[in-house]
Amino acid sequence: MSETDIASEAEHLLRGLADELTRPRQRECLACFVARMLNEFGCDETLRFARRYRDQAAPRATALERRLGDRGGFCDCEIFLNAYSLDQRFWTPEREVESDDGCVEIIDAEPPETAPPCAGVRRGSAHPCTSWR
Repeated sequence: MSETDIASEAEHLLRGLADELTRPRQRECLACFVARMLNEFGCDETLRFARRYRDQAAPRATALERRLGDRGGFCDCEIFLNAYSLDQRFWTPEREVESDDGCVEIIDAEPPETAPPCAGVRRGSAHPCTSWR
């Protein structure tokens, strides 16, 4: 086998693996998919994962980028800064903590460290599941 053949085979294998790693799961919603991809690969200041979702799971959602942009989601991470957030039911509640000296500190509600499992959407949907608002 020549070096060219080995390189071509390696490239083919890598493309297949990349495709598999970045494919939306069955019934996975846009927000859960993008959150999962950002957790694994980070943001490159584009909507690459939102576009990937659209192309793979909701190809008829041709206005997705415009819709996200209207909500301030001009890149994948901005989707969660401006467009969607986890529903409050997943957050730790606000609470008061009293220190040894009697002072009371209020600790704000906080989102969980990891997102809950996707609640699922119908095939072809480009909307978030009920875990998001």
